[in-house]
Amino acid sequence: MKPVFRFAALLLLIVAVLAEMDMSGPKEFHPKDAEFKSFHWIFTLAVLFMMPSIASVYAFAQVEHVASIIHLICFLYSAYESLFLDFPDNVDNHENRTSKGTSWFLTWELGATLFVGTAVNGSNVLLNRWFKEKSESYASLRFLRRLYKILSVTSALTGWVRVCLAPVALFGFCYGASTGQCIAHGIMGSAFIFYGFILAWVLVIPWIRKHTLTPGASAKSQEFWDSSLMCLWGIVNTFTEHRWGKEGWSHGDYQHTAMGIIWWCGGLLGMWLSRKNGQRSLVPAILLIFTGYAMSQHAQHLELSTKVHAMFGLVLMAGGASRIIEISFLLKDKGCSLSGQILTFQHLPPLSLVMSGLLFMSANEEQLHLVHDLGADHSSYIMVVCGAGFMIYLWMLILLALYLHLVGYDNDGELTRHGYGNLASTEAAEFELSEMSGDEQEERH
Repeated sequence: MKPVFRFAALLLLIVAVLAEMDMSGPKEFHPKDAEFKSFHWIFTLAVLFMMPSIASVYAFAQVEHVASIIHLICFLYSAYESLFLDFPDNVDNHENRTSKGTSWFLTWELGATLFVGTAVNGSNVLLNRWFKEKSESYASLRFLRRLYKILSVTSALTGWVRVCLAPVALFGFCYGASTGQCIAHGIMGSAFIFYGFILAWVLVIPWIRKHTLTPGASAKSQEFWDSSLMCLWGIVNTFTEHRWGKEGWSHGDYQHTAMGIIWWCGGLLGMWLSRKNGQRSLVPAILLIFTGYAMSQHAQHLELSTKVHAMFGLVLMAGGASRIIEISFLLKDKGCSLSGQILTFQHLPPLSLVMSGLLFMSANEEQLHLVHDLGADHSSYIMVVCGAGFMIYLWMLILLALYLHLVGYDNDGELTRHGYGNLASTEAAEFELSEMSGDEQEERH
């Protein structure tokens, strides 16, 4: 295999969200038609993940005509790919049905998204008459718009899964006993990346970043919701990583179950400390540090795998430590800086979470066996993965900047243009963390 195609194969692997595959057979790590499939995967990345993400931004900015055109292009390509294009492995020259099923699910989901979008913008021939007679009220239009936004976001997330499953199918790994580990790495890694996006979203959107709580307001701080989700995840992880009373305990069972226990214990404490309106808490950041430490000590069969896990742990600990510095020393327990501006350091926690999530997704055993077979060492592999992390975080910031541009706000939260009627004011209200006093809303609008 030529070096350029080895590099392309490596790029395919670093974003593998791995799901259950009920196929059995030998492991084969050499894709068929690597040159064409590399181009196919890059095109799929652009059309089934990046373009739906852009369409979601237009949907949230209530520019539904543009969003529907983008969704139409994505739907047509997804349908064509489901019918005629595969990511076949060398076992039976077919794409496994988990990956193919995701492709078909995404096609139907994009079709439903397109249908609702055209109903919202008035171009749906089937619903035009019904829409005019039954749905002229603001409440009905608002419901359809919210449904369209939900479908837009979920189709982008499904596109992420589709893009990440394709190299798994193409390289033909994560069969049999390796399936469970692949699922765990894919889900948990994606969760860290999504957490990083939430932190970036709260940071970049000005009316959230500059939101100040007043006495009697019921809004909760970011850490309350973080602690709540960590508690729920910890409970699930405690009772799903090991079949209690039905099988013996392994080293991995102890590690993953213990991690679940500390997450729900810490989550409960974080919820209690941040229960009062707007009270900040360091518990979610401390949990990230403990999790990073545990992962950095996670011994593996391959030395390369051990070192990649160690790097994942270090980056995750850096994310937790930087979050503590941000809350305690830069913001001094406030919602934002005194100037209301984004401080340079504040980008470090979400960036660290995105990178750590991608490193964890890229650290399953069979994937690192393939990296070893390609002749790459841990340092070069980590640099490629972290490079992808930079690109993903850049993409997040571009999407958020596009949204602010469409609704007519700059990074200071000031309205810069009036080309969309009530768009800016209505969207700003929808992006509030929670209830605000009437005086605050009147002052902002």
